[in-house]
This record gives sequence, structure tokens and C-alpha cells, in this order.
Amino acid sequence: MMGDFFHWLLTGKRSIEATNASTTQLLDPRTKSWRWDLIEKFDLPSKLFTELVEPGTTLGEVQESVAATTGLSGVPVIVPATHDTASAVLAVPANDFAPAAPTWCYISSGTWSLMGCEVAEPKINSTCSELNFTNERGVTGSTRLLKNIGGLWIFQQIRKSMQRRECAHDWEEMVQLAEKAPPFQILINPDDPSLVAPTDMVDAINQLATQTGQPCTQEPGVLYRSALEGLALRYRSCLGMLETLVGNPIETIHIVGGGSLNELLCQMTADACNRPVIAGPVEATAIGNLLMQMMGTGQITGVTEARQLVRESFLTKTYQPQSPEIWEEPAERFVSLELSE
Repeated sequence: MMGDFFHWLLTGKRSIEATNASTTQLLDPRTKSWRWDLIEKFDLPSKLFTELVEPGTTLGEVQESVAATTGLSGVPVIVPATHDTASAVLAVPANDFAPAAPTWCYISSGTWSLMGCEVAEPKINSTCSELNFTNERGVTGSTRLLKNIGGLWIFQQIRKSMQRRECAHDWEEMVQLAEKAPPFQILINPDDPSLVAPTDMVDAINQLATQTGQPCTQEPGVLYRSALEGLALRYRSCLGMLETLVGNPIETIHIVGGGSLNELLCQMTADACNRPVIAGPVEATAIGNLLMQMMGTGQITGVTEARQLVRESFLTKTYQPQSPEIWEEPAERFVSLELSE
């Protein structure tokens, strides 16, 4: 894994960090150890799968060649949660850690979105499989119960398509045009397979609209707005799935990452989900990396103190639901788009 490769470059020591290793699907989420039966069935070399290293572990100091190049002699190398989402979740400014009955969820929002809950134990059952959620390792033994979502990819690719049509807008202009456009003209499921890597996103959206009995458009504002509305509606459906899996209501949504800067998306999410949204911090992955290094060196005692430090150090913005009722009818129509995935 790439994080382990960089640790080897820095220290000369081989290691396998736990949170990233959990995404290989070769770890047992319950025992948190390698599934040797799978490794053998895939005929993979057993020598590659050494003992896991937990985030916060000190591997050692930078090796001599690195010290000679950088002047950083004697600097320790502390393993963070090398899976970027695991680091980002550590930086969520929540008030608790891996509760038995989570009342908040997170959305790590960027080109892709990852929406989930931080739980103490993995949720492994037929419902989790049917809903296509994954159990990935978090810090200090927690589990990230989450679903991968298309994210702002469509929004970004519409911009490229419009640029090819000599209709260029910067990010701020895109949001302004989306805000002025009439709502719910085209419903777009961000996880539709046809939108993963089309040659031209606008053409792909219009083709999908035709297939689903919706109007076509070349209007930039409508396209931008539809991309954001579709993402908010997907968040809404995933929120319902999460509540089913954890067995209790989710009261608050935390959005971290670059998407937390998109105020229109944050407000749409609050309205569509009828939940308050707390947006920020933006650089959650980098912050989580730093927090874990502070935990590893004993500068902070654990996740609770780490999150308190985030709340005291970084600005967030809260979005309260303003007009959730207008999302009810589009949400019903959106279900049919999800069923056609």
C-alpha cells in the first residue's frame, strides 16, 4: 500500500498499517486479522502479509539517507491512519467516539463521497450486504461503517463539458447559477454506472434523462443544480440505510473535506435529509494525520481530546433545514433511479 511504501522510504522498515489494510478485503473485520483462507485461495505469497501496525505506532527515526538529504536527523516516523478517510473521520468535530448507538454520521465530501457512521463493532449481516455498505478499520479499534457515493465528480465533469462548449464558469459562478436555476428539473443519481467515466458528462446526463423519461437540457444552471440535488438526494437515501443498519435515528450530519465549502450543497443536504449539517473542517485528512501523530507522541491522550482540539481550532458552519418539505416528492421519484442502478 502507498502509505506503507512511503514509511519504508523514510525508515527502511516494512510495515502494514491497519486502516488501509482493511480495504484489501483480506482482513476479517471481526477478528481484525488476516483471512489466511482467502489469501491461500488467491495463491498470494504469505510472506507479504506480516503483522499489522496500528495508527500511532512509532516505526523509528528517519534513516540516514533521508537525514542526509533533508537535515532531519533523529526525527521519528509515526504511523497515521494511512487510509485518507480514516484520518478524515478522526478529525470530525463530534462529541463522542465510536458509540454503541451513534447519533451522528459523517460525509467525507470531495470528488467522491463516503458516508457512514463510526461504530465500536462491525455490522456484518445480510442487510449490510444488500445495501452495499463496507466495514473498514478506523483508529483505535473502531469501525467505519460506510457507503461510497459518486460525490462531486459529476459537478466537476459538467464544468469540463461546458468548457468544451466554450461556456466556461468558475466554481463560484457554477454555484450561483445553480442557486438561480429552477429546482428538480432533472434528477440525477450520482451512482448511475453510465456517469462513472463518460466521454462527455452533459451528453451522458441527457441520454440518461431520455431513458428515464425526463427532459434534456443544455442550460448550465440546471445541469449544475441537478448534480447537487442528486447528491443531496443520494445522501438522504443513504441516511435511511444507515439508520436501518445502526438501529437508531441519526440526528446530525458532519460534512468534512472540500465539499464542505459548497454552501449550496450543504444547505441542500440539510433540507433533503431534514437534519442539521455541520460543515468543516476542510482539510480533515491532513488534520487527522497530525492528530494521530500527536496521539502517538503522547501530546494528546486520545480521540476525545483530539476532537475537542479540532472544535477549538477550526471554524465550522451549521446549516439548519429550511424547506425540507419540498424534497419529499423528488425523493419519491429518486427511488426509481436508484432501483435502476
